[in-house]
Order: sequence, then structure tokens, then C-alpha cells
Amino acid sequence: MFAVVKIAGQQYKVEKDQTLYVPLLEGKAGDKIEFPEILLMDADGKFSVGDKIKSKSKVKSEIVDHVQGDKVIAYKQKRRKGFRKKLGHRTQYTQIKITDII
Repeated sequence: MFAVVKIAGQQYKVEKDQTLYVPLLEGKAGDKIEFPEILLMDADGKFSVGDKIKSKSKVKSEIVDHVQGDKVIAYKQKRRKGFRKKLGHRTQYTQIKITDII
């Protein structure tokens, strides 16, 4: 059984007991979160799509941790001008574990 869920504006294919990294969500480690916006669901080879699964189904998950991604460096330089600019940032993610698909 799997489902395609919309989390923080992005779509993820999730299964039970799966851990994944999503953009930063509100909450602390150990908090329970439900995602009601399910786009597609597969139950033993039977696919469900559309409004009928949005009203009946939910994906339950638990926040495991808040982590930072790898550092991304943006470097600009113009030749013969002495212009150099180096910027970097680390995107913040939330690690979640899917506990149940209802």
C-alpha cells in the first residue's frame, strides 16, 4: 500500500514505516502530524484518485528530527574587475516517519 501525498507544496510517494526529509514543518521532535491531502492511493492493486479519497483518507506521521541540508555555495566573479562574491546557505529539513496510511 502506498499513497502520493502533498506535503508543504511538494508531492511525495509514501509507504508505511518510511522515513523521508521534507521542507521544514512546524512542531517538535515526537509530535504527530496528519496529512489529509492525498492525491493518489493504492490498496492491493486498486488505485483511487480524486475527491473521494480526500474526504476519507489520511496519512499519519511523526516528526523524528529537524536537520540542515548540505551547504550550497554560490560564487560570482567578473574577470579583470576585481569583483568576487561568495554566498552560501543550508536548507532546513524535517525528518518524518510515516506511521500509518488510513
